[in-house]
This record gives sequence, C-alpha cells and structure tokens, in this order.
Amino acid sequence: MTWLITGGAGYIGAHVARVMAGAGERVVALDDLSAGVPARLPADVPLVRGSSGDAEVLKRVFAEHAVTGVVHLAARKQVGESVEQPTRYYEENVGGLATLLDAVAGAGIRRFLFSSSAAVYGNPDVELITEDTPCAPMSPYGETKLAGEWLVRAAGRAHGIATVCLRYFNVAGAASPELADTGVFNVVPMVFDRLTRDEAPRIFGDDYPTPDGTCVRDYIHVADLADAHLAAARRLSAPDASGDLTVNIGRGEGVSVRELVTLIGEVTGDIRPAVVEARRPGDAPRAVASAARAGRELGWTARRPVRDMVESAWRGWLLHHGR
Repeated sequence: MTWLITGGAGYIGAHVARVMAGAGERVVALDDLSAGVPARLPADVPLVRGSSGDAEVLKRVFAEHAVTGVVHLAARKQVGESVEQPTRYYEENVGGLATLLDAVAGAGIRRFLFSSSAAVYGNPDVELITEDTPCAPMSPYGETKLAGEWLVRAAGRAHGIATVCLRYFNVAGAASPELADTGVFNVVPMVFDRLTRDEAPRIFGDDYPTPDGTCVRDYIHVADLADAHLAAARRLSAPDASGDLTVNIGRGEGVSVRELVTLIGEVTGDIRPAVVEARRPGDAPRAVASAARAGRELGWTARRPVRDMVESAWRGWLLHHGR
C-alpha cells in the first residue's frame, strides 16, 4: 500500500503521517498549505503542494506515487465560520470530496479513509453516543461531514471501494511540541490564549443539567487519534477488505468544561477563576462517545489521559506562542 494523506501537513494530518510512516507504511502528503506546515512532516514523507479538489493534481499524484489508498483529512472545519459561509463549506467539503472520489475511482484505488466528526450527531439526549445514534447536525460544518459520509459510502458501493469513516470527538494535545495545534479555535488553545493575554478563562454557561452545570465533552489525544487512523488503514489494507465501516473515535469518558479549565490551571500554574458567560447557541449539555465499536472492529482503544493532552498542548503552545 501507498497512502495519500490529504491535509497531510496539518495539525491532525502530520500526526497521522508520522504514525503511519513510523509503522512502515508508505505515505505521501497532499496539502495546499492554507493551514499546513511543511516542517511538521518527517523528512522521508514527500509533500505535494496542491488541493484535494483539483482533479489534475490528483491524477498526477496518484500516478507518480502509485497511490493505492487515500486518507482524506483536508477540509474546512470551523463551526462558526460554516454558519457565516455555508456555501463555501459545501463547495469545499462536499464538492471537493466528490472530485476526489471521482479521481479515486478513475485511478482504480480501492481503499478510502474519511475524516468525519461527532458534529454529525448534533445534540442527542443520550448518555453515550453510539454510531447508531440518529444524526441531526446543528451547523453547516456538521451537515457537510454527514453528507460527506453519505457520498463516501455511495461511491464505495458504486466502485467497489472499501471505506472507513472515523467520527472524531474533541481533539487536543500533541505528540511533540512542534506538532501542536497553532490555531485558537478549540477549547484548550482558547484557554491558553486567554491566560497568555492575562485574562481569565471563559466558561459559556454553568446551568446545564450536568454535575457541575457546565458542558461535558469527550476529549481525545491527537496521538491516540493518529493511532486509530493506522488501525483503520491496516484494516483497509487486508486483501479481502470490502464494504464500509463507521466508527466513533473518543475515550468514552466525559470531562466537564469546568474540570478541564481547572486542569489547565494546574498545568500552567495560572489558577485564576474562570468567568462565566451566557450559553452559546447550540452547545449540547453532554457529548461523550461510545468507543466500543472501535475496540471491536479496529482493535483500538485510547490510551492517553486528559492530563497528558493538556500538558503536551501547553508545551506546544509555549514553543509557538510563548507565555
């Protein structure tokens, strides 16, 4: 197998590239570098600059590198931005995926791993979200991920492509500081950013029906997420691989926002109390994965605790942003 990783120089993509290459898989990265950083990639992983929605680039990369499987990570992924720019999200996340799948089918590639999201579920009122929990996304971003899953499965059936869709929960941490998330869009870097600017962390709502009144989430270390991709790729590499599989990627344990902010204070040494502000529209009280199917189907279980996520993310923050 030779795997093309779209978005391979991004935060998650570079972790996946490193883990797969380190395990002996042949890997090539494709990235338009709108958010990717070439230095994140190992020296022995080729990087092709270009868009996963460019049919000519794809045709060339598939031929030059004898690609036999695709890990598709490239996408726009900010919920708020998707509300403001829904057509852009549909065009890039769904239209670009259609172009990629056409190129995959035309090249005779029969293995496809799709990066999906827990955003497909929306706000289900359940203790643990299983892969059979009804999907009701609450943002254009979540809608594009669900539509992407439909498209991946349909193309798989039409062209005999074995597919896996991984539904990520809340990703944090870094395998090493240089691989850390440099954006300030998720809760952990958002708290770091506030502390660095000498401002108190913010909690949006403390009156939810949860033990401490704040939202409860499932946080997954990005290194564990990368291991899950390797496990899924190995499953797809089997000579008899066929059909489709959809799997949650989470720890199966909930952590409240207040617990997370307290832990960040312990790690950073800045224990100032958080400021409570009004709820944000659309925030679910609880969103925690059932990770049982991942264990059964992929032989994968998250191993790294939340403290490791925060500590590793903080080391990366200090490298890229300073105190």
